Amino acid sequence: MKQYLKRYAQNFDYPLFFTFLLLSLFGLVMIYSSSIMVAIQKGLEPDNYYHKQVINLIVAFLGFLVAAFFPYKHYANKKVMLLLTAVLVVLFTWVKVAGNDEAGVGAKSWIHVPGLGNFQPSEYAKLFIILYFAAAFYRKAQKYTFEKLQPTEIFYPIFLWILVVAGVAFETDLGASIILCGIAVCVVAASGIPFKTFWKFFGLLGAFGGVIFGILMLFKGDMLTDNRRGRLKSFINPFEYENGSGHQVVNSYYAIGGGGLEGRGLGQSIQKLGYLPEPQTDFIMAIIMEELGIWGVLIVLGGLGFIVYKGFSIALRTKDPLARMITAGIASWIGWQTFINLGGVTGLIPLTGVTLPFISYGGTSIIILSLAMGILINVSMFEKVERRKTQS
Repeated sequence: MKQYLKRYAQNFDYPLFFTFLLLSLFGLVMIYSSSIMVAIQKGLEPDNYYHKQVINLIVAFLGFLVAAFFPYKHYANKKVMLLLTAVLVVLFTWVKVAGNDEAGVGAKSWIHVPGLGNFQPSEYAKLFIILYFAAAFYRKAQKYTFEKLQPTEIFYPIFLWILVVAGVAFETDLGASIILCGIAVCVVAASGIPFKTFWKFFGLLGAFGGVIFGILMLFKGDMLTDNRRGRLKSFINPFEYENGSGHQVVNSYYAIGGGGLEGRGLGQSIQKLGYLPEPQTDFIMAIIMEELGIWGVLIVLGGLGFIVYKGFSIALRTKDPLARMITAGIASWIGWQTFINLGGVTGLIPLTGVTLPFISYGGTSIIILSLAMGILINVSMFEKVERRKTQS
C-alpha cells in the first residue's frame, strides 16, 4: 500500500486536479454572489445556497478521493458492473415511484434522500453509461477483438443503454437524454470498432431511438409540457415572449450585454436582483459575464476546455482500450454538457435545464462530476506509469 501511494504521488496529475479545484471554488464564489437575493425572496438566510454548496463540495471531495485511488481497471470486473447496475435500477425505480419536480418545470427527475436532500438519478446515469459501456466493450473485445466485434455481440449494452435513455426521457429530462446519446457515441467511437461497424451500430441505435420516441409520444403525451412548448416557441425570437417563456433568455441577454467586456464587478449584477429566475443554477454563466466580463468567461471556458483537452489527450496516448473509452467518455460528457448549457444561456439552442459543470449550484451534479474527475485522474496516473515503463 505504501509503495502504491508513493507511486501515485509521483504520477498524480496535479494540473488536472488544480483545474478541477479552481473551477469548483470559483463556482462556489459565484453561487454565493448570484443566490443572495433568491434566498432572501424565499425567506431563507442570504448565504443559504452557499452553505449548502460547501457541504456538497465536502461530500464531492471525499467521493473524488475514493474514485482517484480506486484502480480504474476494476470497473471491468463483472461484480463491479453488476453493483453499478443495481444502484441504477434502485435509483430509477425510486424516481419512478416517488420522484419530485424540484425545478417546477414538469420534469420529475429528483428523489429525496433522507439526510442528504434531493438527488437526481439522471446525473448518475451519465457516469454509469460511460463505465458500463467501456467495461462491456472491453470484456467483449477480450474474446472477439475490436476488429471483429459486431453489433449483435453487444446486445445487452445496447439494450441497457436504450432502457436508460428511455427512463430518463420518461422523466422528461430531455437535456440529460441528449447528453447520454452524445456520451454513447464518443465511448463507442473510442472503442476501436471499425468505421463501417461503428455506423451500423449507430444505425441500429437510431432505429431503436425512433421507436422509443414514438412510444414516448404515444403513451406519455405530457412529455412536451407547456413549459417546453414555450421554450421551443421562444427559441427563434425570445423577445416576443419576454413576459413568458422567453423571460430567462431575454434577461440573460441583458446580463451579458450589461456586463460588457470588463463586467460590472463581483457582486454588482443587476439581473440577479429578481429579474433572472434561479440565477445560481442553469444561468449562472450569465451572472458571471455580467459581473466579471471577459475574465469570468476565460476562467470558466479555459478551465473546462483544459479538462476536456486532457481527457481526450489521455485517450489518444493510452494503449489500454478500457482507459481510452473511459477518458473519452468523461471528456465528451463535460464537453457536451458545457455546450448545451452555454448554448441555452446565449440562445444558440433551446433551453434544456442543464447545469454548467463544476460551476452551477447542485449537489448531485458536483458529486457525480467529482467522482468522474477522480476516475480521470486515476487513469492519468496509470497511463503515466505505463508510458514510463515503455520508455525505460
